[in-house]
Amino acid sequence: MNQVYSELLPSITSESNLLKKVVVHTPGSEMGLVSPANREDLLFEDILFLEKAQEEHRLMCSIFEKIIGGKDGVVQLSDLLSHALSIDDARIEFIDALCSGDRGGSVSAFRDELGDFSPAELQKFAMTGKSDLPIELSPLPNLMFTRDLAATVGDHIVLARPATAARWREAIIMSTALRYHPDLADKPERFIQLPEGVTFEGGDLLVVNDKIVMIGNSQRTSFGGIVNTAQQLLARTSIEHVILVSIPKKRSYMHLDTVLTFSSPHECVVFPPLFDSGIQGTVVGFSSLGNGDLKASLFGNILEALQELYHRDIEFIPCGGNNPLDQQREQWTDGSNFFAVSPGVVVGYERNEKTFDVMSQRGYRVVSADGFLSFYGQSNFSSGDKIAIKLEGNELSRGRGGPRCMTMPIARTLS
Repeated sequence: MNQVYSELLPSITSESNLLKKVVVHTPGSEMGLVSPANREDLLFEDILFLEKAQEEHRLMCSIFEKIIGGKDGVVQLSDLLSHALSIDDARIEFIDALCSGDRGGSVSAFRDELGDFSPAELQKFAMTGKSDLPIELSPLPNLMFTRDLAATVGDHIVLARPATAARWREAIIMSTALRYHPDLADKPERFIQLPEGVTFEGGDLLVVNDKIVMIGNSQRTSFGGIVNTAQQLLARTSIEHVILVSIPKKRSYMHLDTVLTFSSPHECVVFPPLFDSGIQGTVVGFSSLGNGDLKASLFGNILEALQELYHRDIEFIPCGGNNPLDQQREQWTDGSNFFAVSPGVVVGYERNEKTFDVMSQRGYRVVSADGFLSFYGQSNFSSGDKIAIKLEGNELSRGRGGPRCMTMPIARTLS
């Protein structure tokens, strides 16, 4: 078996511990099918220059590989799905899911024909909507945002229930790819599946530590999705507290990680207007009363909740600095959406220069992606320094998602 499948056991107890394994999807031909006519239905603000977006994404992956210490740690979702669809049971289940999920019914009419597809043909149809059949589905350009399709908590994986019709096939792809991986195929108890009627996307879940998670009640994750996730996490994992954070139900704030991300165990990059005077919405802490019942505690704001439950001081780093206009501009271009590859080592879009200025003031050494890779060259990454890496994302950022959105970590070190 290819080395890319050597290990995929979930283990996440922090947002910022050293990354060991991450699932990504470098944009492919599905991205080239976004047009002026369909972009809004596909949740895109603009059309991406595919080759440049691929170049930017591969550079991001090179950073991860350098810090992890090898290519095996960065796993392409398309490779995982290709392996899964080579398994007869997985292919049958995948087709069944495509047919049952298609509300228009056109896919179901060609169930038998899909059964005759090769794994490669079936994968192409799932990702692009294109085939020799007399039907056509929308492409899946949002597949590069693997974060939204699942969330690893401890040794469990919460599978998404996307909020929008444009993304239902993505959830089937991620679920099939993970559940039929050799490390997980015989471990169904590791997966948390949510009931129909609720919504949950992984961009709304942040793992504070091995006892606490935060989940955003956002445009994409419903209250019912949070309650169901909380019940299962509290019953089945080491998690003792689930903090619900209500944020405005607007596209610009679509997930919690668009307004708050951890850069280290005690630092968060945040969008100031939602945090300066306490977050503008409900903050509730859930814990277990046993038998599936939850105890709810109301907090004044997110900082109060973290201080009481996390038992350590948290420093908020303002996205965009202190100027309200800069804050709005840089939040829109994912200035709050940093991805921590190691404690205090983060990747963000270089266009958010005011945010990087603040990071520098807070003790981060700000470097370009090329500069970072050039500095380490053939040597292994090893640093106790705080480093903020500027990724060129002029094309990727058009898709309305930052480095955290494009990464679904499976495993980090425990300390």
